This record gives sequence, structure tokens and C-alpha cells, in this order.
Amino acid sequence: MPGFEIFGEEEKKEVLDVLETGVLFRYGFDNARNGHWKTKSFEKELCYITGAGFSHLCSSGTAALCVAMVSCGIGAGDEVIVPPFTFVATLESVLNIGAIPVFAEIDDTLCLDPEKLEDFITEKTKAVLPVHMCGSMAKIDRIKEVCDKNNIVLIEDACQSIGGTFHGTALGRFGKAGCYSFDAVKTVTCGEGGGIITDEKKIYDNIHMYADHGHDHIGNDRGLENHPFLGMNYRISELNAAVGLAQLRKLPEMIKIQKRNKKMFKDALKEIYEVSFRNIPDEDGDTATFLSIFLHDEKRARDIAGKLAKAGVTGCPYWYDNKWHYIKKWDHLINLSALAKLPIHKYENHPDYRNIKLPQSDNIMKRTISMQIMLNWTESEIEERIDKIIGVFK
Repeated sequence: MPGFEIFGEEEKKEVLDVLETGVLFRYGFDNARNGHWKTKSFEKELCYITGAGFSHLCSSGTAALCVAMVSCGIGAGDEVIVPPFTFVATLESVLNIGAIPVFAEIDDTLCLDPEKLEDFITEKTKAVLPVHMCGSMAKIDRIKEVCDKNNIVLIEDACQSIGGTFHGTALGRFGKAGCYSFDAVKTVTCGEGGGIITDEKKIYDNIHMYADHGHDHIGNDRGLENHPFLGMNYRISELNAAVGLAQLRKLPEMIKIQKRNKKMFKDALKEIYEVSFRNIPDEDGDTATFLSIFLHDEKRARDIAGKLAKAGVTGCPYWYDNKWHYIKKWDHLINLSALAKLPIHKYENHPDYRNIKLPQSDNIMKRTISMQIMLNWTESEIEERIDKIIGVFK
């Protein structure tokens, strides 16, 4: 991780195919394309990799989340349960469709805790949006049980976990829809891009129409297409899809490399008595993009994080202080600051994000340090890095 580490001739070929035709738009211009349909090819291969019935590419992972929720009937005033440890795009997408993010506790998977989930369900809860963080999975089977029991829509944010599985089923296939990100620093990158999978034809139809101004995509004349409903422009370009198509074909090898590299670090750290590891419900399904460890307390975690930085062990975020990924530093959410007035401002009794109390999540995040697993490390570089890490703990 990320895929740009292994850009090569494959990506160049796919991009040149597009440039030679001059067709950058994903729809139409059939005669000029010379048979090149990069977005459609990516979608077909994403279905193959995940086993999903349908897939659709869009402009970003954030767009994917917005489109998926709207397509599943989530909207103004609906409460959507999300984790406090995620990228800010998760909560931004909920607010963008006029819904209300409700934050629930995480557990030692670093994902939503299914045992605490019902504590946060109200009569306004319409969806649960679990995030498969840092390349690994939530206890998605138990989360699905809670959603089914309470007649709540399950939509998966698998933006960080393309290629991950849980007991053989792709992450993203447990709910009504699943979302992926293909941005510049993801394992599979389009530069910018996102994807949605679903097994329901009705939801798929909503997705591909809503993401393109409500066009129904019936017929060969775009000017004569119908608009069953209002939509937005969340389209991806053929250039972005071309890069991603080459990357997607490398995914099995990328995960293999990540697993090998991660295992070397984990085997070495097992010898350190004060280190414990993130709970991964299905090790075989881990994409191994991060190795996450727990220390005994916040003081020790902060101490180790500082020493790792001084030792030159880069790419080891201390998430509790991170302004992109943990709720404590999301001042724009806490104060509901926005350039445009948000629909949530008009809702009575909306959550007061200044006073959110999630003691279990705080306790976990205060003790957590993660290390990004890179694809281009050599064995000698990994061994040198391991020596530095072990030195920090001595």
C-alpha cells in the first residue's frame, strides 16, 4: 500500500489506449472508442473479484458513500450509525445527504462494536455504516445480525479494505451495498475514484442513474435518455478508470506482498511482552495494509510513538491525535462548521457533538499505534526497520 508504489507499463498502456481514442467520457462515443471501455471493464472485473452481482465506478470513495446511501433510501433527517474512528469522509457523506451521523463505540477490531450497537439505535435510525478500518474487517456477521433484527439498512464502508474478505465473502457484500475508495494512497488507485457493489438490481439502477444526473442510460442517444429522478454528477473519467483497471489486476499480488511484509513485523513484535495486537476476526481475509498494536496505557503509547518518529520509523500514526481519523480532533464536526448551512442545523434534538462520550473507544484509541505496510520494502529494509522498532522498546 499504496498502489502507486508499483506503477508500471501496465498503467501506461491502459492510459494510452484512452488518449489514442480521445474519448475521456465514460458514456457514449461508441465509434470513436476503438473498443476501449475502461470504466465498464473495471466494473466487470470488480464484480468478478468481489463476487457481487453489480458494480459502479464513481468519482471518489466519498461519492460512493453518498450514492450508496441515497440509492438505499437514506436521506433527510435519518440517523446513520458510524464509528468515531474512520476517515472524515464517512461522516461528511452522511451530512451531505441530509442525514445525521450518530457515533457508536468501537471494539478491539478498531471497528464498530456489535455488542454495543443497539445502545445507539433509536426510532430515527435508518442505517448502520460500519467501516472496515486499516485493511481489516469489523465483526460484520454480528453487525448484520443486529441490523436484520432491527430492520435497519446495512451499508459497508470498505474504502480502506479492497480485496479483504470475511470467511470467504468479500468485504462490502454483507449489506445492501458496499463502497470502496481508489484515491491516490489506496492499495488500488485511480488517482481519484470510488466504487460501489450490490447484489440488488433495483439498488444498482438507482446507483448508476443517481451518479449521472438521473440518466436512465437506456438507448444510444444521451440527449434522449429519460430522467426517472434528480441526480448528481459523481462520474469517473476513462483516464482514472484506466489507471485503476491496471491496478486492480495487480491486487492479488499486492495483498500477497503486504501479508508477507506484515508477518515479518508481527513475528518480531510478538517477542515484546508489552505489545498486543488488534483483533482481526478472520486473519485470512486481512489485506495487511496496516499492523496495529496496543500498549498498556496512553502514556506508554505516546512515549513509543514519539520514539518511533525520532528513530526514523515513519508511517506510524498515533490515531488518538490524528485530525483526519479520530473524532476528538474533528473540530469542524464538533462545532458543525460549514461553508453552507447544513440540513442538520434545522433538525430539533440533533446530537451535540461537543459532548459525545465514547469511553470504550477513547480507551482503545489512546493505546493504539499503527504502522503502514509498504509494497516496495526490501527484506533488508524490513529487517533494518525491525531493529529500530525493537530498539525503541528497550
